[in-house]
Amino acid sequence: MIARPLLALALAAPLVAQNAVRAGRFVVEPATLLNLGFEWEISGDANRNAAVDVRYRETGATVWKGALPLLRMGGERIFRAAEHLEYTVPDRFAGSILDLKPDTEYECSFTMRDPDGVSGQAAQVAKVRTRREPQPAKDGRILHVYPPGYRGQKQEPSFTGIMAAYYGSGLGDWNVVWERKAQPGDILLVHAGLYKANRLDYVDALATPFDGTYQLSLKGTPDRPIVIKAAGDGEVIFDGAGGRTLFDVMGSEYHMFEGLTIRNADIAFLAGQKGVAGAKGLTVRNCRIEDVGIGVVTEYAGSRDFFIMDNVFLGRLDRYRMIGWSNPGIYGAHPLLSYYAVKVYGSGHVIAYNDVAYFHDAIDVSTYGTPESEQELKAVAIDIYNNDIHLTGDDFIETDGGVHNIRVMRNRCVNSPHGGISAQPVFGGPAYIYRNVLYNVPSGVAFKFSAKPGGLLVYHNTVIAEHTIRDPHSNTHFRNNLFLGTDSPGRGIAVLANATAYSSYDYDGFRPNRAARAQYTWLGGGSYQPAAGDWKSFATLAEFREATGQEAHGIEVDYDIFENLKPPDPSNRYAVYHAMDLNFRLKPDSKAVDAGVRLPTINDDFVGKAPDLGAIEAGRPEPQYGPRRGTGMPFYR
Repeated sequence: MIARPLLALALAAPLVAQNAVRAGRFVVEPATLLNLGFEWEISGDANRNAAVDVRYRETGATVWKGALPLLRMGGERIFRAAEHLEYTVPDRFAGSILDLKPDTEYECSFTMRDPDGVSGQAAQVAKVRTRREPQPAKDGRILHVYPPGYRGQKQEPSFTGIMAAYYGSGLGDWNVVWERKAQPGDILLVHAGLYKANRLDYVDALATPFDGTYQLSLKGTPDRPIVIKAAGDGEVIFDGAGGRTLFDVMGSEYHMFEGLTIRNADIAFLAGQKGVAGAKGLTVRNCRIEDVGIGVVTEYAGSRDFFIMDNVFLGRLDRYRMIGWSNPGIYGAHPLLSYYAVKVYGSGHVIAYNDVAYFHDAIDVSTYGTPESEQELKAVAIDIYNNDIHLTGDDFIETDGGVHNIRVMRNRCVNSPHGGISAQPVFGGPAYIYRNVLYNVPSGVAFKFSAKPGGLLVYHNTVIAEHTIRDPHSNTHFRNNLFLGTDSPGRGIAVLANATAYSSYDYDGFRPNRAARAQYTWLGGGSYQPAAGDWKSFATLAEFREATGQEAHGIEVDYDIFENLKPPDPSNRYAVYHAMDLNFRLKPDSKAVDAGVRLPTINDDFVGKAPDLGAIEAGRPEPQYGPRRGTGMPFYR
């Protein structure tokens, strides 16, 4: 017979073992210019009280800095019945060290702790170098490219069109005889003029018979990319003549396109198809891409290390009124003349400092579905930042299909009829959504958190719209945001729909809509398919706080917190606003100043007693939105 104390200990032992955490495989994701991402697999920790503390320093420095802790995830369900999608997030920690210096090595320290005990290797130290922007090889061979019919003096070696320089290809059937291919490090210096193929000419001078597509499949290297670059003697225009695809680079590695004007094609750069092939190391920089249906696209899981930076993307949608695809009203629905400017899948991509206007979506992660089992084939370590987005037909930015360490930061987004920033879904996260400005989203769906996404960190955004999506999401955390309503009839300011009980909300500012009775709607967690009675509504922030324990430090604000900003007109859903006319800066003495909470690496540079709410800290300069070269004229005019 077992004594009762011994029996109690015997029964408790398995529970203690389940609550203790066991450290597993530690993963370093591909580095980007500014950010480093990590994952740490675990087992146990049934009571979810384990944590991972993060520190970092430049290699050689003596002082460690604190970073945000890794996000604990595991067990969150991601599903959407119509597409037969069903995924459960595995147990792990994941997270990023944010806003570092490019081309710099860092020493990163991770310590796992749990009151119930830690087994396995409880500490990890990794030395990781951020990347630098790709550059041509300093000793690269120069190949001079001229348009058909060029009559001036040529620099040698010279070629008519890029196919002759790239492959040494001929005309007609001889266009696939590639006997003198470009080599890693070669620079195709493209001289001013119009490069417009006649695809119906059997001996087209640009060697693109029938389809009009430049099929580019050679392999450069990270240090010796193959470069196709404007020579600087005038505008270089590649005109697709209305064809489907202008540049097919699916089979290529480490190519750079710089300083070009690309227009008049359904797809400017086809860089990958799911399950087929995809490019690696594609750089598109300082280009103007206009009158296209798609700018750059890869949906191949093995694509990695794209740099899409400092470009202007102009689609074909209506420039003078905001019309969506599902609620056309008096103007009729937009035909899908332009789909998206950029869509990627894979890892290590940087999409930054671009101007985007007149597309269905501006910048997307591919809505890929269940992540692949191989680590290198997941959507991880993708950065979308400092883009200036004007007038879309659906959403500004979609993180849909992202898995871990998707970073959406410092984007300015104006005019979107259906959604602001979408996570439909994210497969565990974290997806960092911080310091973005959103204005004029008349649907009231500032953040489209649907298809049950999990792992969303929403920090320091200025949102001039409501957040009213009712699809439950999990493991979501809001801090230091501003949500200002636009007085849309019958609509409250926020719906906080939680599928799990461990989401959290605090230090946010809200401007309720006038005349709405239910300002704050709450789903407390525990149900992915809630019944009507599971939703609770509250008229004031104080009532919401008292009932839920959330927003203990939240405040209600109004438009007088800004230097000079008015809401969009809720009676004119088709109106178009321009960022140059909008001032999102806070008054130095407003309620939103010093009302936030410290978030390491997110607001280290705060001014005053505490961080301010919203995207722009009072006393700090506004971020650079759009290309880093000045044009003197808004790109959308």
